[in-house]
Amino acid sequence: MAAPLCVEVQFGGGAELLFDGVKKHQITLPGQEGPWDVRNLLVWIKKNLLKERPELFIQGESVRPGILVLINDADWELLGELDYQLQDQDSILFISTLHGG
Repeated sequence: MAAPLCVEVQFGGGAELLFDGVKKHQITLPGQEGPWDVRNLLVWIKKNLLKERPELFIQGESVRPGILVLINDADWELLGELDYQLQDQDSILFISTLHGG
């Protein structure tokens, strides 16, 4: 079984409003059989951090279009998106690029 992972999750661009206005979260992901990847992280975030209107953050098993995801300041598209395996002390930033009008 893998050891727990400590990661920092941040929300910006209005996405933090879905998380009680809290922009930065230091979280410890519990140990599990396989490695943690972004797909697992999104499920954990939805269960443990997301306070309202999950449809504004999650679509299917990914983030909805219009949310930019950066892992350690790199675009997640360069790192494998949902399949990126999280490392201890990673920083994951979700920025909403959608603005109401």
